[in-house]
Amino acid sequence: MPLFSGRCYSNIKLIGKTAIVTGCNTGIGKETVLDFYKRGAKVIMACRNIDKAEAAKTDIENTCKDLPEKGKLVVEKCDLSSMSSVREFTKKILKSEPHINILVNNAGVMMCPKGVTEDGFEIQLGTNHLAHFLLTMLLLPCIRNSTPARIVTVSSRAHTRYDINFDDLNYETRRYNSAEAYSQSKLANVLFSRELAAKLKAHNIEGVNTYSLHPGVIRTELGRHMDEVLFKGARRIIGVLFYPFFKTPVLGAQTTIYCAVDEKCANETGLYYSDCVVTTPDRKALNDEYAKKLWEKSVELVRLGDFDPFTAVHSGAASK
Repeated sequence: MPLFSGRCYSNIKLIGKTAIVTGCNTGIGKETVLDFYKRGAKVIMACRNIDKAEAAKTDIENTCKDLPEKGKLVVEKCDLSSMSSVREFTKKILKSEPHINILVNNAGVMMCPKGVTEDGFEIQLGTNHLAHFLLTMLLLPCIRNSTPARIVTVSSRAHTRYDINFDDLNYETRRYNSAEAYSQSKLANVLFSRELAAKLKAHNIEGVNTYSLHPGVIRTELGRHMDEVLFKGARRIIGVLFYPFFKTPVLGAQTTIYCAVDEKCANETGLYYSDCVVTTPDRKALNDEYAKKLWEKSVELVRLGDFDPFTAVHSGAASK
């Protein structure tokens, strides 16, 4: 375990609040759901595998069965490798939920073999960034009606390692490098969060804050493709060598939870965090032109069309 690992010490309750967490049937996503549930929130578990999500839901409920003021867990299908699945999920949520107070863009894939999503996007960029971009944009009218609200995007320190190739985001003309593709998607996460904060400010929208973060190096299933893209046994060797530096999922979820609930960062937006403190990201992540270019490219790729999330009205759900 690392010598130092930041923790969220806030005791704030989330009774009456609604949170959405993507990719939360295991790892830090599951720990994030557990924390919100203990605080009294209604948590929508947006997952690709419904059976695994239902098992995680049951496990969390059993763990907390004797606790007072716990919230409610709801499992919904959301496959981030499919833009149609993201659209179906958001359509359902907007019809049923009058408010969304917390959105955690947590789901991700890491160092996958070369592949594409249902829509033809490089799998890591498509899953880690583009799907979360579309999800956030479609939910934003409801989030705007739910202030104070927070949008938390889980990135990684890996965003520092490589650049973004705007001319070949999907590796159609260059040789595929899984580590580079992962870094590109994580850099996109930080740029997206910063640009979203800037656009909210430009539209005079107050009370919706954005955060991106590095959760740490964690013992989870995220590295399951290492044997395929590196060499057989790589995952085990790396696990043994770096074991003292790995966080448990509980510790790995702390910065996500901090950004989602802690009072100390309630008035901060567009910043990047590690171990529950503001940290300066790589200089590429601070490039405003990059952020604007990525935003425009993302709007085009996910086919957002004329939909303006900053002015659209959410009227799909009756107040509860």
